[in-house]
Amino acid sequence: MAVLETAPAAPTRPVRIVTVDAQPFFREAARAIVSRITGFEIVGESASGEAAIPLSRELDPDMVLLDVRMTGLDGIETARRLSAEDPTRVVVLVSSADVDELSSLAEGCGAAAIVSKQWLNPLLLRGLWMALRRR
Repeated sequence: MAVLETAPAAPTRPVRIVTVDAQPFFREAARAIVSRITGFEIVGESASGEAAIPLSRELDPDMVLLDVRMTGLDGIETARRLSAEDPTRVVVLVSSADVDELSSLAEGCGAAAIVSKQWLNPLLLRGLWMALRRR
């Protein structure tokens, strides 16, 4: 009887995430959520849109969780710039405001989705990645 040898499975790299939010509380919550998902990791954090752009260039994340409302460069314009630089990156806008009201603002900025911060959890984040990944 012949024995079939199989090559070991190629290691897969984790889904690399950058969070962008002026509120340290949300960045901490995002870290806690991501830490509960096997195969996901936070690789960087930023408190502003201005800082998120060079950080994303440096770290090359697969996904960016981006607050819609920030002073300075807001989430909509930051999403536009991040998506223009790398269309394969999954940009997810997050907001504590009514996302239905914001969805029309977010249209056309390159973000893959907009979700309420209160609904962000490990299952939703994994589902977003599975549905929206482009790599």
